[in-house]
Amino acid sequence: MDVAESLSFFAALFQLDKNPGVGTPLLYLTIVALCILVYKLGFAKPLSLGKSIIIYLFLFLGCTVLTFLAIFLPITEGLLVAALILIIYKIRLYNQKKQDAKLG
Repeated sequence: MDVAESLSFFAALFQLDKNPGVGTPLLYLTIVALCILVYKLGFAKPLSLGKSIIIYLFLFLGCTVLTFLAIFLPITEGLLVAALILIIYKIRLYNQKKQDAKLG
């Protein structure tokens, strides 16, 4: 069985099978960026600095585990879909609030 055939899209895109020294950090940074985006768009509440540091520390640690899973599972793709859905939701919410402000 060829390992390259069972890689997820982003793992194959970053060529983890040929150059894991460069591909793994790129995959990790992609997952961290998408996790931060999803967190900010969907779940973030105003927190104190100390609480925010703890949240992001655990987010970075959790992304380490997700990186190992994302080599063969579509973790990054799922985060990308979640981010796109939340972006669409925020745009529609903004447009709705703008329209409501015009009407009344």
